Amino acid sequence: MVGGVNYDEQLDALNTAFTDILIATPGRLIDMIHRHHVFLDRVEVLVLDEADRMLDMGFIPDIKRLIRKMPPNTDRQSLLFSATFNQDVMNLAYRWLNNPEYVEIEPEHKTSELVDERFVMLTESNKFEALFNVIADDKTAKVIVIANRKDQVPRYYDRLRQTLPSHQDVVMLSGDVSQDKRQRYLAKFKKGNAKVLVATDVAGRGIHVDDVTHVVNYTLPDQPDDYVHRIGRTGRAGKQGISISFVSEDDAFNLPALEAHLDKRVELEQFPG
Repeated sequence: MVGGVNYDEQLDALNTAFTDILIATPGRLIDMIHRHHVFLDRVEVLVLDEADRMLDMGFIPDIKRLIRKMPPNTDRQSLLFSATFNQDVMNLAYRWLNNPEYVEIEPEHKTSELVDERFVMLTESNKFEALFNVIADDKTAKVIVIANRKDQVPRYYDRLRQTLPSHQDVVMLSGDVSQDKRQRYLAKFKKGNAKVLVATDVAGRGIHVDDVTHVVNYTLPDQPDDYVHRIGRTGRAGKQGISISFVSEDDAFNLPALEAHLDKRVELEQFPG
């Protein structure tokens, strides 16, 4: 059950047979409950995924409303998953789970050895030229361009559509793109009918697409964890990938925190432009 998709079609699927497992976004699930199509009083297992993102996106009040419709945490199994466990996430865990066991799976390296990480120092005005050069390279097959804010995505998308040849199509994902269009755009990118995907962190985090050769951080992320998730879109399934991060006068202040998180100094390349 997700918002932005035809309500009646989801309702028909719900009414076709008894449901054992329901995967949903908070808003659509609340809507279904208000219309008396879904009841949570017999829930046996609650799984909360991407808890850190739920915090960032303001979903916590909705989750509270849903949990109040369920049996108490002593009468259900509850699991909470998060890419990061800061204090806010831990507070949620101990509020919603009953005497939880903490499990952390720590990778040997924060970033994959299959990803060639590059940091390019340039001015803000040179970023688009640098991006165009990356996309135009013959060795570039599929590119994900990631921006910090959803208002930046359509700007980069429109400019790329005006600049790139017609055979190098561009698609975009952000919170402002409807669900049906997201699915259509992502399918186009997966099939190779679009060379470039422009996305935000929220939209891009769950993307699993084969043969992404490049990830471009058009803006350096505000949170170091986001950098790791971004570049993890390439260098998958044993294949090499390249991440290119633009560091301009508007991004440089995020670099020290990123270096501390990666526990290494990054080498800055100078853009020739």
